[in-house]
Amino acid sequence: MSASETLPPGYFDGVYAASADPWQFATSDYERAKYAATLAALPRPHFESAFEIGCSIGVLTGLLAQRCSDLLAVDVSDAALQTARQYLHAQSNVRLQKMVVPHDFPAGDFDLVMLSEVGYYWSRTDLALAAQRITLALRPGAALVLVHWTPPVHDYPLTGDAVHEYFMGLSGDQQPLRHLDASRHASYRIDVFEKAGPPPA
Repeated sequence: MSASETLPPGYFDGVYAASADPWQFATSDYERAKYAATLAALPRPHFESAFEIGCSIGVLTGLLAQRCSDLLAVDVSDAALQTARQYLHAQSNVRLQKMVVPHDFPAGDFDLVMLSEVGYYWSRTDLALAAQRITLALRPGAALVLVHWTPPVHDYPLTGDAVHEYFMGLSGDQQPLRHLDASRHASYRIDVFEKAGPPPA
C-alpha cells in the first residue's frame, strides 16, 4: 500500500485490535472541545435525516443523535461498530451499519452529512467520488459539515486541508455547494456547506 492509496479496512482492524478507543474519543479533552465546536457549527438546531461517515465508537454519533430525528452512522470497522452499538444502545433514532464509503453508499437523501476525521484516509480519486456521492445525496438546502485534523500524518494519503480545499472548489457560483462558515483551530478546521437550491416547501 502506498501513501497515495485509500487506507483499507484492514488498516483500521489493526488499529482497533490494539486499542478499543485508539484516538481517545471518549476521554480526550481535545476531542471533547472539538465535538463542542462541531455541534456549535451546525447551521440548524434540528435535522430530520442525517448521515455520519466514519462513526468509529460512536461518541460524536451520540451527540449528533440529540439533534437528529434519524441518524445513519457507518464505519468500515466491525470492532468500532460493536463498541458503538454498546455505547448507543439506548438511542433508537441511530442506525449503525458497516459501509466502505465511497464505494458503498446509502440510498436516499439527507439534510445533514457529517464528515469528521475521515476524508484524509481516501485517495484523491476516492475523495472525488465521495464528494460526488455526498453532493448528490444532499437535499436542496441541506448541510454538509467537514471536520479534520490539519497536520500531516505520514501514512494518510491526504491532509485535512487538502480534503477541505477540494470541497471549497465545489462551492460558489454555478457550483453545487455554498460555503456557509469556517473556523480554524490549532490542529483542526471546520467548514460548513449548504447544498445549492431552495429547500423544499
